[in-house]
Amino acid sequence: MISPKLDLIGIIVRSMPEALDFYRALGFEISMEMNQEGHVEITMDNGLRLAWDTIEVIRSFDTAWTPPSGGHRLGLAFLCASPAEVDATYERLTGKGYHGHRAPFDAFWGQRYAQVADPDGNVVDLFAPLT
Repeated sequence: MISPKLDLIGIIVRSMPEALDFYRALGFEISMEMNQEGHVEITMDNGLRLAWDTIEVIRSFDTAWTPPSGGHRLGLAFLCASPAEVDATYERLTGKGYHGHRAPFDAFWGQRYAQVADPDGNVVDLFAPLT
């Protein structure tokens, strides 16, 4: 039996330019021309694809779709090279005006850990081993 392979993570966004600016600030190389698109996807170094779709694109094939309420839509966790990079990335993103959901701290599970919300309220984790 062949098992399904996770190939793409999709994020539904209100504003493509705002969403892409956030992910560019995280270090993704995304052409500015993509700001005008309804669907954008990139392939990361590990082969996994990350995609963004506007609400309009989602509703073009799922007319009953409504945004979830009561919390963020998904969780993404980004491994940083060091605890100092967690702090620097958090400061860079919050310095650009993105909402710091949880300031950097040394977590009991042995990581430097922080959270920042993207423009759609999705909480993005930043982490690195403490040792």
